[in-house]
Amino acid sequence: MTEVSRTVPVSPEHVYAVLSDGWSYAGWVVGNSHIREVDPAWPAVGCRIHHSAGLWPLQFNDWTEVTATVPDRMIELRARLWPLGAAMIRIELTPTGDGTTITMVEHATEGPATLVPASVQGVLLRARNKEVLGRLSDLARGRARAVQP
Repeated sequence: MTEVSRTVPVSPEHVYAVLSDGWSYAGWVVGNSHIREVDPAWPAVGCRIHHSAGLWPLQFNDWTEVTATVPDRMIELRARLWPLGAAMIRIELTPTGDGTTITMVEHATEGPATLVPASVQGVLLRARNKEVLGRLSDLARGRARAVQP
């Protein structure tokens, strides 16, 4: 499993608001380029975001599904990108004295990606997921500013 964390100076509610907006997914998930559809009840368990990943014209269409969620605290996702495989991603939001610590854990669970040794997955995912948390943090800060009086 690859784990990265980042602290952002906004409440868990502001971070979860971004996670709850399925249409924002391509804005913070590195590699996703287009959201084709979001199930209306997102982020309820079983709901999916239908997305495209990669650069045009080499894009793959697939989906990400919510497998568990606790509003304002955690979301767990099963992200598919065939032919590469699928991954489990868990994002936890922990309140701190000055904001929220976002912790993201990811590992391959299906397909050819599971053949990649965990140490190699870690090297590949760590840099990507630090960028993911940077983008998520920026969107959460922007959302927090937009709702302040």
